[in-house]
Amino acid sequence: MIKIILLVMLCSINITFSQIKFDGVVKDSLGGPLELANVIAINEETSNLEAYSITDENGYFSMTLGENGKYKFQISYIGMKSTEEIVVIENSDITRNFILQADITLDEIELTYEMPVTIKGDTIVYNADSFKNGSERKLEDVLEKLPGVEINEDGQIEIEGKVVNKLMVNGKDFFDGDTKIATKNIPSNAVDKIQVLRNYSEVSQLSSVTNNSDSFALNIKLKEGKENFWFGNINAGGGYSAADKGLYLLQPKLFYYSPKFTFNFIGDMNNIGEVVLTPRDLRNFGGGFRVPSRGSGTDLNLGNNDLSFLTSQNNALAIENRLGATNFSWAVYSALDISGFAIFNSSLIDSKRRSITEFTDSDLGIPIEITDQTSKERSNQALLKLSASYKPNANNQLDYDILGRVSTDKQIQNLLSSVVGNTFQLDETSPYSINQNLNYYYTLNENNIFAFEAQHLLRDEDPFYNAIIENKENYQSTAASLGLDENQENYNIAQTRRIKSNQLDAKLDYYYIINAKSNLNLTLGTILSRQEFNSNLFQFLDDGSEFNPIPTFNGGLANNDVAYNFSDIYLGAHYRLKAGKITITPGFSIHSYANKNTQLGEVYEDNFFRIMPDFETRIQFKNSEILTFRYDMRNQFTDVTKLAHGLVLNNFSSIQFGEPELQNALSHNLSLIYSSFNLFNYTNVFARLAYSQNIDQIRNITFFENVINTSTFFNSSFADESTTMFGRVQRTFGKVIASINMNLNYSKINQFIDERRSQNTEFTQSYTPGVRTNFKKAPNVSLNYNYRIATNNQGTNETIFYTHAPYIDFDAYIWESVTFRTDYTYTRQTLKGGNSGTFQTWNASLAYRKNRDAKWEYEIVATNLLDIDSKLTNTATNLFVSQSQIFIQPRLITFRLRYEI
Repeated sequence: MIKIILLVMLCSINITFSQIKFDGVVKDSLGGPLELANVIAINEETSNLEAYSITDENGYFSMTLGENGKYKFQISYIGMKSTEEIVVIENSDITRNFILQADITLDEIELTYEMPVTIKGDTIVYNADSFKNGSERKLEDVLEKLPGVEINEDGQIEIEGKVVNKLMVNGKDFFDGDTKIATKNIPSNAVDKIQVLRNYSEVSQLSSVTNNSDSFALNIKLKEGKENFWFGNINAGGGYSAADKGLYLLQPKLFYYSPKFTFNFIGDMNNIGEVVLTPRDLRNFGGGFRVPSRGSGTDLNLGNNDLSFLTSQNNALAIENRLGATNFSWAVYSALDISGFAIFNSSLIDSKRRSITEFTDSDLGIPIEITDQTSKERSNQALLKLSASYKPNANNQLDYDILGRVSTDKQIQNLLSSVVGNTFQLDETSPYSINQNLNYYYTLNENNIFAFEAQHLLRDEDPFYNAIIENKENYQSTAASLGLDENQENYNIAQTRRIKSNQLDAKLDYYYIINAKSNLNLTLGTILSRQEFNSNLFQFLDDGSEFNPIPTFNGGLANNDVAYNFSDIYLGAHYRLKAGKITITPGFSIHSYANKNTQLGEVYEDNFFRIMPDFETRIQFKNSEILTFRYDMRNQFTDVTKLAHGLVLNNFSSIQFGEPELQNALSHNLSLIYSSFNLFNYTNVFARLAYSQNIDQIRNITFFENVINTSTFFNSSFADESTTMFGRVQRTFGKVIASINMNLNYSKINQFIDERRSQNTEFTQSYTPGVRTNFKKAPNVSLNYNYRIATNNQGTNETIFYTHAPYIDFDAYIWESVTFRTDYTYTRQTLKGGNSGTFQTWNASLAYRKNRDAKWEYEIVATNLLDIDSKLTNTATNLFVSQSQIFIQPRLITFRLRYEI
């Protein structure tokens, strides 16, 4: 199978490079070159668009065409009269120049075809049909074929190396701009144009005074006929599992768009594992909220006390999912828009893994640990958001948003350890949060703009942990330290926790526009936060009663009752100057900090001032070629759980207690970013070099007793450093797109174990070359190879892991009715001087629909065709080396019906 696919790909590449080269220059009537002129070649025999090109800064274009053909060339440029010419191509390269005449009437030739890609200012417009071959089913399938557009491993859209942070459909937010929901659910046949909006600003009044060079948005334009009508699809199916389990799938996706009202519904019921959103995705679903203080230099961590679910979608033994999600927008009248969404998701995930862990620090005396772990994760999450935007005129804009979130999560684990024995663990939590956002933007006149942004967060978390350790003998020492009653059948320990957070983050910006090249920005802002933390550690006795232990360490503090208040009042100033191609933005902010935490009748306070500088220089060589340098200093403050002096059970084998007098950490951050996108030859280059140094960082010092560890926190004067470098180059050669990604990460970390300090280094290298074809009529192949080296050094101990992972994807649309897709990955992981392991994944699907416009489609989908029961993963840290066998879903074969509405 793989040999056949490789042969097809090699033949395709050979055909591509055997074609005739047709190039030339497009000029105006005065002989000046025309950059970004469009050149289209139409096959006279088939009337199909054969090739296209966009001229570079010298007016030069180039394309490849088939031998012995007759082509009609159409050349167009904004403000010039379009022209066309018939050219006969034989078997040798041809150079032909074209001259366009100015035409203020713009009485242009009616073009037979639209350009696949056009540029209008900061907007790149892709004509979706120019990149489709018929095998696409969702927006993601189209985006992957666009030059300069990538879908990363997290499912996010990247353009010119930057993550797209907003996606709209016909100018309306789609689930508040979340790109993953859009790419997985919007049907490809509804997409007409894909508009890339560079330098995007949600507030038009601020677009000229703020730096939006890293801001990208996508707007999906629907095809004619999709407005004022319902469209979408319903996908239903069932099938067979190698585990003799019945399979089912039902996914309705319905959309309605009109100029005044939009409504979207996405549903999902399946036990196949094809989830629209994972529990992790939903937790990270921010609803478009961005804190006003994001550029102030202050980082306040409120902590995250949700369950740290162990299992990702690809590492599950079984998955069941239920999802219902709606999104609407309503233009009440010209000045007022109301929108919102509601999402409910219920997931059940089972997992199983077997791990072998060897601690590299021989001084710890910890034996090799073999663990078998099973986990059942249950999560129910609901999100509701309402938004209103009022724009009575061009000088005023008022926005209000409210987002509510509630969940009930439960995780049950059984852990069999060769060191500790058998342990049952239960985690439960039912947190909720309410987030409100109020923004007002006012333009007084052409030189004075005001912007007020405020956000309020109210959050309540109540995690509960329970562990039953069956083998008392292996836990005896820890039990004595905790003060447990040893006259029980098992050690049954539990802890309740309650964390309440209340935070206001607000700022007022004033922009004074000095002239067309410069402006001044003054900021007055504040962060006011209060956190309350209560915990109760106890033991369930055999008679069902509860016993509150008194630990022999940590001063006998088993419980917590802490109130933590934080405030930051700051004043910032930034000056922005544009001189030719260079834009510089120096600035600083002055902060007055106040911290106070109260526990056990004692008060710990820390008040101080600090000046935080920042600086940015941006060189814009061309519209699509930018070099940016940034420096900033940041203050990092911790959450209440690290200040709490009482014991906290992360789990039965990991116990912590905090330090009330912890101070803030300080970091210096530098980055150099280069991005370039050349529409002439579709070369996309992105590179980022970043360095950070953390001073007075909050660290933990850990004490080991066998595999049981106890840790606390302190401020260390030893600085950590990290350097990262990422690069991507993508180039189109006719119908072949070649790329290479490189990611390097080097860090120096200070580690404290049993009061011994060691400086450890980590160096991770990842290289991913790839090549893929982009044919309209022929099968397409994508081939990638990931090579990764992970090196960890702790003193004289060095561990190196090597990963080799070739990947191939084959996509064919046959007879205008059959779609065949398959992908295969082979992964090999090797520990230098140690063991190695391999695993493979192979999936395939075969679909039939009578023609492109048919309502019904019939599909057979097979996942894990080789019925691999598990995959391997290796981990190397400064403390240990671990190899895990993760059990995954067996072979699944499903038959599906898809109906297009």
